[in-house]
Amino acid sequence: MYPEEMVKPMRAELSEAGFEELYSANAVENALAKEGTTLVVVNSVCGCAARNARPGAKMSLDGQKKPDHLVTVFAGVDKDAVDAARQHMFPFPPSSPSMALFKNGELVHMLERHHIEGRPAEMIAENLKDAYAEFC
Repeated sequence: MYPEEMVKPMRAELSEAGFEELYSANAVENALAKEGTTLVVVNSVCGCAARNARPGAKMSLDGQKKPDHLVTVFAGVDKDAVDAARQHMFPFPPSSPSMALFKNGELVHMLERHHIEGRPAEMIAENLKDAYAEFC
């Protein structure tokens, strides 16, 4: 588990962009039970989360279409919340960072770590915008 002081600025980067932080399995279940589309970002302390994932997720929101709900869980910190989110991302293996778009609780689009690592934030944002165009 990472100390909260270390992850606080990493959490803030998404929460300040409008993402709701989920800390428990119950909070994840409630978020995914909502009608409409929900983007779940599995945040991480790794460099690709800082350089690619978080900026890409934020950039994806500047288009005309975007998810109805934005939530985030933090790998290595909020174990119960992350485990619950990952159960909904099956059959994809656990990875962080990662991003999943749900529509009415059903997984409709997934970005795993290997889709994020080494790719510019702009490419990640475009991938998400394409998903928003189709599902939002």
